Amino acid sequence: MLIGHQTWRFDKKPVIIQTGTVGGPFEAKGKIPNAFDLLHDDIWLKQDSFEKAQQMMMEEACQIAIKKSDISIGQVKFFISGDLINQITPTTFAAKTMDLPYFGLFSACATSTESLALAAAIINGDGADYILSGTSSHNAAAERQFRYPTEYGGQKPPTAQWTVTGAGCALVAKEGNGPVVTAATIGKVVDMGLTDPFNMGGAMAPAAVDTIETHLKERDVNASFYDLIITGDLGHIGRKVSLDLLRERGIDISDEQYVDCGLTIYREDQPILAGASGPACSAIGMYGHFLRLMEQGEVNRMLVVATGSLHSPMSMQQKDTIPCIAHAVAIESGSDPS
Repeated sequence: MLIGHQTWRFDKKPVIIQTGTVGGPFEAKGKIPNAFDLLHDDIWLKQDSFEKAQQMMMEEACQIAIKKSDISIGQVKFFISGDLINQITPTTFAAKTMDLPYFGLFSACATSTESLALAAAIINGDGADYILSGTSSHNAAAERQFRYPTEYGGQKPPTAQWTVTGAGCALVAKEGNGPVVTAATIGKVVDMGLTDPFNMGGAMAPAAVDTIETHLKERDVNASFYDLIITGDLGHIGRKVSLDLLRERGIDISDEQYVDCGLTIYREDQPILAGASGPACSAIGMYGHFLRLMEQGEVNRMLVVATGSLHSPMSMQQKDTIPCIAHAVAIESGSDPS
């Protein structure tokens, strides 16, 4: 299964048989409202905290994926997920409610592809027949923890991004119908010495480049092998920086081929500054939008590279730099896998 030092090849081709996506009112006004199975008109979701609202969205995304399939929740062997909030509390409380064996992850906004890579690896190794893999985020919960509460009304620089309120989940199976996971590259922590928590795109760009370059080299394919190479939430700034770095390294990727979930979810006239962010950003983009393009026959192969900034409120208070990571997952049409 291991090729090179960081890449897995999944010969048994685990299948994404269903997905579930949930969003909030700001996402409903965005560019891809049809990417969501469920949209809420209230960011509180009738809960008494934003963190509980985030928990509920994660539960709903998993329930939707199960309901759309022909299996029961009792057939799922593992739930693999995580989020941004302290000790991944919303995800852990969702796992308690669902009563499933649970792998709790923290890879910040790269959690979507980390969880999918691990789910595919377990299934490829005959460790399970069905796994729920996903992540979530909430704008108000993330802002309160990492920057300023939204009620504070603090000014943000143009490099800042808007955390997606939502959740995305995939039901990954040993067999069935749907797109298949063919490979994954687990990223290394990359720290270029940046310290600005309002410029996550610029901080994460080198990690995305490192993982993409490693994946192409270890899988022995050119960038043209993929119809789309999709980053998680680099936004306008990170996308430009990473595209320049890739081309400097001799990796030829066209503007049309290289897309970012952070520039896919919202309209340009929404106040998102440099773009969308958050763990749900790549999960919604991948499970709600780009997989549907694949199902419609518009895309055959795609490499999803979710990016994450691994700093914490404490590390920023202690004036540390921002370590980042990116994990890549190759997804191919079930009708023509290779």
